[in-house]
Amino acid sequence: MENIVTLSIIPRLQRIVDGTDQTGVSKDVGWQGGGGFRYYRLAPSMLEKDKWGQWVISKEYNASMLSEAMCKHMGFTYAPNENYYWMHGQSTESDYIYVTTNSLTHDHLRAISEEVGPNQTLLICCKAYNANPDAFDNITLKKIPQAVLKKCEWGKDDYSLNVTNLNPVKTSNPPQLDLFSLNGEED
Repeated sequence: MENIVTLSIIPRLQRIVDGTDQTGVSKDVGWQGGGGFRYYRLAPSMLEKDKWGQWVISKEYNASMLSEAMCKHMGFTYAPNENYYWMHGQSTESDYIYVTTNSLTHDHLRAISEEVGPNQTLLICCKAYNANPDAFDNITLKKIPQAVLKKCEWGKDDYSLNVTNLNPVKTSNPPQLDLFSLNGEED
């Protein structure tokens, strides 16, 4: 990754955007610069197979990484709440997500349901549960890793990244320094 940032791809892309690169296609089409780009560091795979060939949560993930990844997979905004342990993210003003590697019992789910209350809903992603999944009106239960595996697309050879809905980077100056930050804060 460091070679990509410092030696080759990103500096070249920045020269193309700036209009200072006049080689290759830029020269052929008379490119004068413009546009922009983003690059991403991918997290390690969230799932791995155990010694029996069963899908399990990767040991590389800590609790906050798992919560953030599950929020992304399930369509929630990662926003942990310091006052409520079960609020790891939300999708609306009253719809939340809780991610845990614990196995939850009926009594534990009843206590969470009471705390969530009748005017809010909670998606709970856990490794296992010992309860009727339809017993609580305000809770939906999903098992990890099955919830993630159902979101995967199998048998596709197109791994294009859908960037049409990304918010534009808003800066008054070109984001050259921020873009090349090596401290993990890049876009």
